[in-house]
Amino acid sequence: MRARDLGLAVGGHAPGPANAITDVPGVRVGHATLEDQDAGVHTGVTVVVPHDDIWTSPVFAGAHRLNGSGEMTGLEWVREAGELTSAIGLTNTHSVGVVRDELVREQVRRRGEGPWWSLPVVAETYDGLLNDINGHHVQAHHVRQALAAAAGGPVAEGNVGGGTGMICHGFKGGIGTSSRVLPVAGGAYTVGVLVQANHGRRERLQISGVPVGAAIPATAVPVPAAPAGYEEGSGSIIAIVATDAPLLPHQCTRLAQRAALAVARVGGTGEQYSGDLMLAFSTGNRGLPPYGWDEDPATPRPELPVRMVAPQLMTALFDLVVDAGEEAIVNALVAAETMTGRAGVTAHALDHARLLRAVRPTSEREHHA
Repeated sequence: MRARDLGLAVGGHAPGPANAITDVPGVRVGHATLEDQDAGVHTGVTVVVPHDDIWTSPVFAGAHRLNGSGEMTGLEWVREAGELTSAIGLTNTHSVGVVRDELVREQVRRRGEGPWWSLPVVAETYDGLLNDINGHHVQAHHVRQALAAAAGGPVAEGNVGGGTGMICHGFKGGIGTSSRVLPVAGGAYTVGVLVQANHGRRERLQISGVPVGAAIPATAVPVPAAPAGYEEGSGSIIAIVATDAPLLPHQCTRLAQRAALAVARVGGTGEQYSGDLMLAFSTGNRGLPPYGWDEDPATPRPELPVRMVAPQLMTALFDLVVDAGEEAIVNALVAAETMTGRAGVTAHALDHARLLRAVRPTSEREHHA
């Protein structure tokens, strides 16, 4: 179930065929989900593969930090060189290391031994309310499983992969995605967003401008019980933006910044202990040489032909990012299912009937029925 299955759509631009980040040609997504109710395990790994040759052919990228109580490895090289040099991993806070190390091994498998280095991008959000996070249940073979499962087309959402144990605005959260298409002369550009949503406070949740959190307060649907000292709104959100528009690194950074506006439109404020991190990459300039060690270091190419979107089109791309990002968060909420996790903590799903009562007048609900 997705937002559009309920008749809820964000913005005026049309989505791609799958309404997912995989609508950007070449982008693939894979999940490995770990569930063991008796052991309190509710976690996993999600990977975003920008294109099949990402291990040897980087893409331009940029990043943004709304609030920094979180981790995304590899960002210093993204900021310095403007290049993304690996698949992207999403997992829980205490499993970043094992996912990062396995992505390095994957790069060795793809490139072979040699005088080159690997700085993969792996991001996290905290699932410790629902998951036995200190049990370190994510292992290297789960990363390989997610990579093997990576595919185009529709993307599983909600309680899957890295989003398995996540909570969003006091409801069950997780993975969500959406896309938008911008027609241009001679073709079209696609923008896709994937989120791992584990952030926000109930009272601030709004969907399509409607204060849904106020309409479904904690007195009606409880928020998950948290230990003393756990500040409401802690958690984090990771937003990955992909596009086939030919962007240079500084333009990718600008797209990543606009993903933060999508978080704000749903009610996130970048709370004190929320790691709200955004990464945007463009597949529109393919053929960049391998990083770390060129194919022929004795005769390096002095120039590379690259393309750049005209500045006057950036506003339209910003709109696509904000709309797709907002719908991705809503899709994570709509798709997620109620979960009782470690120590009996329960995160309730956002009930679809309550949601529709909140966002639509009675006459409009009857019309859609």
